[in-house]
Amino acid sequence: MSERIGPNTELPARREPLTLTTEDGLRLVGELALPVDREPVATLIMLHPLPTHGGMMDSHVLRKAALRLPALAGFAILRFNTRGSESEAGRSEGSFGEAESERFDVAAALDFARERGLPNVWLVGWSFGTDLAVRYGHDPLVQGLVLIAPPMRWSTRDQLARWADSGKPVTALVPEFDDFLNPAEVAARCVVVPHARVVELPGAGHLLVGQADEVLDQVVAAVAPEVETPLPRVWP
Repeated sequence: MSERIGPNTELPARREPLTLTTEDGLRLVGELALPVDREPVATLIMLHPLPTHGGMMDSHVLRKAALRLPALAGFAILRFNTRGSESEAGRSEGSFGEAESERFDVAAALDFARERGLPNVWLVGWSFGTDLAVRYGHDPLVQGLVLIAPPMRWSTRDQLARWADSGKPVTALVPEFDDFLNPAEVAARCVVVPHARVVELPGAGHLLVGQADEVLDQVVAAVAPEVETPLPRVWP
Protein backbone atom coordinates (compact mmCIF):
# COMPACT_ATOMS: atom_id res chain seq x y z
CA MET A 1 0.00 0.00 0.00
CA SER A 2 1.29 3.48 -0.87
CA GLU A 3 1.08 6.50 1.38
CA ARG A 4 0.52 10.08 0.29
CA ILE A 5 3.58 12.27 0.99
CA GLY A 6 2.28 15.00 3.26
CA PRO A 7 3.85 18.12 4.77
CA ASN A 8 5.41 16.18 7.67
CA THR A 9 6.24 12.93 5.91
CA GLU A 10 9.82 11.87 6.70
CA LEU A 11 11.20 9.58 4.03
CA PRO A 12 14.24 7.33 4.66
CA ALA A 13 17.63 9.05 4.93
CA ARG A 14 20.83 8.95 6.92
CA ARG A 15 20.59 12.05 9.10
CA GLU A 16 23.62 13.47 10.87
CA PRO A 17 23.49 16.40 13.31
CA LEU A 18 26.54 18.56 12.76
CA THR A 19 28.35 21.63 13.97
CA LEU A 20 30.03 24.03 11.58
CA THR A 21 32.87 26.16 12.91
CA THR A 22 33.37 29.51 11.20
CA GLU A 23 36.63 31.31 10.55
CA ASP A 24 35.66 33.90 13.16
CA GLY A 25 35.16 31.20 15.79
CA LEU A 26 31.39 30.60 15.94
CA ARG A 27 29.67 27.22 16.17
CA LEU A 28 26.67 26.80 13.89
CA VAL A 29 23.99 24.12 14.31
CA GLY A 30 23.16 22.03 11.26
CA GLU A 31 22.19 18.70 9.73
CA LEU A 32 23.32 16.59 6.79
CA ALA A 33 20.76 14.23 5.23
CA LEU A 34 22.06 11.56 2.83
CA PRO A 35 20.42 8.84 0.72
CA VAL A 36 20.19 5.52 2.54
CA ASP A 37 21.20 3.12 -0.19
CA ARG A 38 23.36 5.03 -2.69
CA GLU A 39 25.87 7.79 -3.11
CA PRO A 40 24.27 11.22 -3.64
CA VAL A 41 23.99 12.51 -7.19
CA ALA A 42 24.06 16.11 -6.00
CA THR A 43 24.40 18.19 -2.84
CA LEU A 44 22.21 21.13 -1.89
CA ILE A 45 23.57 23.61 0.65
CA MET A 46 20.39 25.35 1.72
CA LEU A 47 20.41 28.96 2.94
CA HIS A 48 17.36 30.02 4.90
CA PRO A 49 15.19 33.15 4.98
CA LEU A 50 15.82 36.22 7.14
CA PRO A 51 16.45 35.19 10.77
CA THR A 52 15.07 38.45 12.15
CA HIS A 53 11.73 37.43 10.63
CA GLY A 54 11.75 33.78 11.72
CA GLY A 55 13.99 32.28 9.05
CA MET A 56 15.94 29.16 10.10
CA MET A 57 17.05 25.76 8.86
CA ASP A 58 13.54 24.40 9.53
CA SER A 59 11.79 26.98 7.33
CA HIS A 60 9.26 24.75 5.63
CA VAL A 61 10.68 24.41 2.11
CA LEU A 62 14.17 23.64 3.46
CA ARG A 63 12.80 21.15 5.98
CA LYS A 64 10.73 19.38 3.32
CA ALA A 65 13.75 19.20 1.05
CA ALA A 66 15.69 17.44 3.81
CA LEU A 67 12.77 15.11 4.57
CA ARG A 68 12.14 14.09 0.96
CA LEU A 69 14.96 14.68 -1.50
CA PRO A 70 17.50 12.12 -0.24
CA ALA A 71 14.93 9.40 -0.97
CA LEU A 72 13.12 10.88 -3.97
CA ALA A 73 16.04 12.41 -5.88
CA GLY A 74 19.21 10.94 -4.37
CA PHE A 75 20.36 14.33 -3.07
CA ALA A 76 22.46 15.18 -0.03
CA ILE A 77 20.89 18.09 1.87
CA LEU A 78 23.04 20.30 4.09
CA ARG A 79 21.12 22.90 6.07
CA PHE A 80 22.15 24.96 9.05
CA ASN A 81 21.20 27.93 11.19
CA THR A 82 23.19 31.02 10.29
CA ARG A 83 24.69 33.00 13.17
CA GLY A 84 22.14 33.89 15.81
CA SER A 85 19.39 31.76 14.21
CA GLU A 86 17.50 29.09 16.12
CA SER A 87 15.46 25.98 15.33
CA GLU A 88 14.48 22.79 17.15
CA ALA A 89 18.05 21.55 16.60
CA GLY A 90 19.42 24.47 18.61
CA ARG A 91 20.73 27.98 18.33
CA SER A 92 23.82 28.95 16.39
CA GLU A 93 26.29 31.20 18.17
CA GLY A 94 26.68 34.86 17.31
CA SER A 95 24.17 37.41 16.13
CA PHE A 96 22.66 38.54 12.85
CA GLY A 97 25.29 40.15 10.66
CA GLU A 98 23.11 41.92 8.06
CA ALA A 99 24.47 39.68 5.27
CA GLU A 100 28.06 40.73 5.99
CA SER A 101 29.51 38.38 8.62
CA GLU A 102 27.32 35.58 7.23
CA ARG A 103 30.04 35.19 4.59
CA PHE A 104 31.88 33.13 7.23
CA ASP A 105 28.80 30.92 7.65
CA VAL A 106 28.55 30.14 3.93
CA ALA A 107 32.29 29.48 3.81
CA ALA A 108 32.04 27.05 6.75
CA ALA A 109 29.30 25.08 4.97
CA LEU A 110 31.36 24.91 1.78
CA ASP A 111 34.42 23.79 3.74
CA PHE A 112 32.37 21.02 5.34
CA ALA A 113 31.10 19.85 1.95
CA ARG A 114 34.64 19.91 0.60
CA GLU A 115 36.06 17.94 3.53
CA ARG A 116 33.32 15.33 3.25
CA GLY A 117 33.80 14.99 -0.50
CA LEU A 118 30.15 15.74 -1.21
CA PRO A 119 29.47 15.78 -4.97
CA ASN A 120 27.95 18.31 -7.37
CA VAL A 121 27.41 21.08 -4.81
CA TRP A 122 24.75 23.73 -5.43
CA LEU A 123 23.67 26.64 -3.27
CA VAL A 124 19.90 26.89 -2.85
CA GLY A 125 18.73 30.04 -1.09
CA TRP A 126 15.28 31.20 -0.11
CA SER A 127 14.63 34.93 0.36
CA PHE A 128 17.54 36.29 2.48
CA GLY A 129 19.40 33.09 1.65
CA THR A 130 19.43 34.04 -2.04
CA ASP A 131 21.44 37.15 -1.23
CA LEU A 132 23.98 35.06 0.67
CA ALA A 133 24.23 32.70 -2.31
CA VAL A 134 24.78 35.53 -4.79
CA ARG A 135 27.30 37.33 -2.61
CA TYR A 136 29.32 34.42 -1.25
CA GLY A 137 28.86 31.52 -3.64
CA HIS A 138 31.93 32.20 -5.78
CA ASP A 139 33.79 29.06 -4.83
CA PRO A 140 35.18 26.45 -7.25
CA LEU A 141 33.11 23.82 -5.42
CA VAL A 142 29.79 25.49 -6.31
CA GLN A 143 28.26 24.24 -9.55
CA GLY A 144 25.32 26.64 -9.66
CA LEU A 145 22.63 28.59 -7.82
CA VAL A 146 18.91 28.19 -7.29
CA LEU A 147 17.36 31.38 -5.94
CA ILE A 148 13.88 30.95 -4.43
CA ALA A 149 11.81 34.14 -4.06
CA PRO A 150 14.82 36.47 -4.27
CA PRO A 151 14.20 39.94 -2.78
CA MET A 152 17.61 41.17 -3.98
CA ARG A 153 17.75 43.45 -0.97
CA TRP A 154 21.20 42.57 0.32
CA SER A 155 22.97 41.90 -3.00
CA THR A 156 23.90 44.50 -5.59
CA ARG A 157 23.69 44.54 -9.36
CA ASP A 158 27.47 44.21 -9.54
CA GLN A 159 27.47 41.19 -7.23
CA LEU A 160 24.84 39.51 -9.39
CA ALA A 161 26.73 40.41 -12.58
CA ARG A 162 29.74 38.41 -11.41
CA TRP A 163 27.75 35.27 -12.14
CA ALA A 164 27.67 36.18 -15.84
CA ASP A 165 31.42 35.65 -16.08
CA SER A 166 31.30 32.37 -14.17
CA GLY A 167 29.01 30.71 -16.71
CA LYS A 168 27.56 28.62 -13.88
CA PRO A 169 23.80 27.95 -14.02
CA VAL A 170 21.58 30.41 -12.16
CA THR A 171 17.87 29.68 -11.79
CA ALA A 172 15.45 32.05 -10.03
CA LEU A 173 12.11 30.61 -8.89
CA VAL A 174 9.83 33.60 -8.40
CA PRO A 175 6.33 33.51 -6.93
CA GLU A 176 3.71 35.16 -9.11
CA PHE A 177 2.51 37.27 -6.18
CA ASP A 178 5.77 37.78 -4.32
CA ASP A 179 5.72 40.57 -1.73
CA PHE A 180 9.13 41.87 -2.80
CA LEU A 181 9.91 41.32 -6.50
CA ASN A 182 7.57 39.78 -9.04
CA PRO A 183 8.84 37.61 -11.92
CA ALA A 184 9.13 40.51 -14.36
CA GLU A 185 11.11 42.56 -11.85
CA VAL A 186 13.49 39.67 -11.14
CA ALA A 187 13.94 39.12 -14.87
CA ALA A 188 14.83 42.80 -15.26
CA ARG A 189 17.45 42.51 -12.50
CA CYS A 190 18.85 39.34 -14.08
CA VAL A 191 19.64 40.90 -17.44
CA VAL A 192 23.19 41.25 -16.11
CA VAL A 193 23.37 37.44 -16.12
CA PRO A 194 22.24 36.60 -19.66
CA HIS A 195 22.18 32.85 -19.06
CA ALA A 196 20.03 33.10 -15.91
CA ARG A 197 16.62 31.39 -16.00
CA VAL A 198 13.63 33.03 -14.31
CA VAL A 199 10.78 30.60 -13.60
CA GLU A 200 7.42 31.91 -12.41
CA LEU A 201 5.63 29.96 -9.68
CA PRO A 202 1.94 30.50 -10.55
CA GLY A 203 -0.37 31.45 -7.71
CA ALA A 204 2.43 31.54 -5.11
CA GLY A 205 3.37 34.20 -2.59
CA HIS A 206 6.68 34.84 -0.91
CA LEU A 207 6.06 32.34 1.90
CA LEU A 208 5.23 29.58 -0.61
CA VAL A 209 2.40 28.22 1.50
CA GLY A 210 1.06 25.09 -0.18
CA GLN A 211 3.68 25.33 -2.92
CA ALA A 212 6.52 23.15 -1.59
CA ASP A 213 5.88 20.29 -4.02
CA GLU A 214 6.20 22.56 -7.04
CA VAL A 215 9.27 24.32 -5.63
CA LEU A 216 11.08 21.04 -4.97
CA ASP A 217 10.22 19.82 -8.47
CA GLN A 218 11.79 22.95 -9.94
CA VAL A 219 14.88 22.70 -7.74
CA VAL A 220 15.48 19.10 -8.78
CA ALA A 221 14.91 19.93 -12.46
CA ALA A 222 17.50 22.72 -12.26
CA VAL A 223 20.14 20.71 -10.41
CA ALA A 224 19.72 17.22 -11.87
CA PRO A 225 17.58 17.25 -15.02
CA GLU A 226 18.16 13.52 -15.40
CA VAL A 227 15.93 12.94 -12.35
CA GLU A 228 12.33 12.60 -13.44
CA THR A 229 9.95 15.33 -12.31
CA PRO A 230 7.37 15.90 -11.00
CA LEU A 231 8.66 13.91 -8.07
CA PRO A 232 6.48 11.09 -6.68
CA ARG A 233 3.64 12.26 -4.45
CA VAL A 234 3.25 8.84 -2.81
CA TRP A 235 5.70 6.53 -1.06
CA PRO A 236 5.35 2.75 -1.03
